Amino acid sequence: MRRIISVLMENAPGALSRIVGVFSQRGFNVDSLCVAPTDDESLSRLTIITQGNDKVIEQITKQVNKLIDVLKVTELTEGPHIERELMLIKVATRTELSRSEVKRNVDIFRARILDVTATNYTIEITGTSDKLDAFSDVMSQSADITESARTGVCGLARGERALRP
Repeated sequence: MRRIISVLMENAPGALSRIVGVFSQRGFNVDSLCVAPTDDESLSRLTIITQGNDKVIEQITKQVNKLIDVLKVTELTEGPHIERELMLIKVATRTELSRSEVKRNVDIFRARILDVTATNYTIEITGTSDKLDAFSDVMSQSADITESARTGVCGLARGERALRP
């Protein structure tokens, strides 16, 4: 089962590698990783996507929580939450037909064209991982994908629930 784990940690050298080390030492895969400083520059928020049942996730959460750099760990998928991912995708648009098809798909998926050249469009899209996967599939059918980059999932709990020190 896909799980989203959110970690509030000190923004210190080596903190990220120690947390990811917990996953690799136990043989757990990290599907996606997103980390950045919070509004407090001394803290960072790490969002990890992994796979596992309740027992595995409980074990990971407890072991990550023991690390000295970690202030708090929560699993976002255990309650209502919002998650988003960003993808930049460059597609070849050599013909008028491919340009119009790409523009139509961009509108349908509520994406944005960021850069236009004579032969390429660079597009930005945000949403759930499923939405980005669907967009990538559609774009591969209507144009040649030159390159793409994804940020990994970033998420917050809905309502009053918050990850604070």
